[in-house]
Amino acid sequence: MDRLFAMQTFVRVAEAGSFIAVAQQLDVDRSVVTRQVAALEKSLGVKLINRSTRRLSLSTAGAAYLEKCRVILHMVESAETSLKKDTGDLRGKIRLALPLSFGLSRLMPELMKFADEHPNIEFSFDFSDRRSNLIEDGIDLAVRITSQLQQGDVARKLGECRLLTLASPQYLSRHGTPQTPAQLSQHVCLAYAHDTLHTTWSYLDHGEEVAVSVQGRIAANNGEALMQVAAHGMGITRQPDFIAAPFLQDARVVKVLDAYQPEPLGIYAILPSNRYIPLRVAVLMDFISRRLQGEKVGN
Repeated sequence: MDRLFAMQTFVRVAEAGSFIAVAQQLDVDRSVVTRQVAALEKSLGVKLINRSTRRLSLSTAGAAYLEKCRVILHMVESAETSLKKDTGDLRGKIRLALPLSFGLSRLMPELMKFADEHPNIEFSFDFSDRRSNLIEDGIDLAVRITSQLQQGDVARKLGECRLLTLASPQYLSRHGTPQTPAQLSQHVCLAYAHDTLHTTWSYLDHGEEVAVSVQGRIAANNGEALMQVAAHGMGITRQPDFIAAPFLQDARVVKVLDAYQPEPLGIYAILPSNRYIPLRVAVLMDFISRRLQGEKVGN
């Protein structure tokens, strides 16, 4: 038994609460994961994990051993990191969860530059606008764009982007241009699909937040899709500047309510809780932050 690998596997199972999830993370058969944990338990002479038909749980001994494993693995990672700093040789795999539009249009070109600089790092990209469970999904780093972090998020701010309210000239010529946020209630608005076609957009009016209820007959879970609908003259939408930029450049849409800018959205790197940050992940975060700070996201 490779004790270090067995300890790493045990920590992953304890954090994910599932043998299957860890097998998927490691791209191995479930039996490989269960055998590693079983061998560790046999070597220690104690049961670490209580198995049930619902969800795995740690035994008292398992909970205590988990903390010891984290300390040991942290020390091993630290020792390797110090050597890598001296040699400049970063190795290993980074699993990234990226927002679909921003990830493809803005992050991928930068990530390819980073990959060129560090040829011994392997990458796995998960493009989705859903909020993933970093521990269960085995994600090392997620990039999220949001106005508010959730409680418990371990985050570092990488940059900001602006929210723009947009419509096609054709739509505005037919329905008029709203002069205040309140007038959006008289228009067809194209919003992100959640549980309903009714949603609320917030704006700043002389420093005071104004919330407006908007509705329309078309919703989508992707900003570029909503921009296509808006460019077709079917309503007003509100999108981050990096999505709006190409549509503004060729005048398919124009900005409205520009005097009522909402608070900018934050671009954050989110890290798994209770886990040491490998040097390769920390270096990647620094790289992305420099690239985003070095140029305005909407440009």
